[in-house]
Amino acid sequence: MPGRRLPSRCLSARQNLLRVCEQYLPGRYRIDVVDLLEDPRRAVYDQILAVPTLVRRLPLPVRKVVGDMSEAALLLAGMQLPPRKGDAT
Repeated sequence: MPGRRLPSRCLSARQNLLRVCEQYLPGRYRIDVVDLLEDPRRAVYDQILAVPTLVRRLPLPVRKVVGDMSEAALLLAGMQLPPRKGDAT
């Protein structure tokens, strides 16, 4: 169904992820949003059991974070990125 709106949890996760990426990885990230209803094979390929899920492919190993991505410290830990000195995350 083209034009379908993303659930609010997914929108919040996307906004939170963008905020953290801009803060910690400005200009050094790429985000691909996949609608699993349109591409269910992707859920199987990435072994996604819940949404929203972040799949970080590079650098290896592949990492996954599930949830609304609202806790910056947990998101950074899940992506294996150290918080910057002096940050209150």
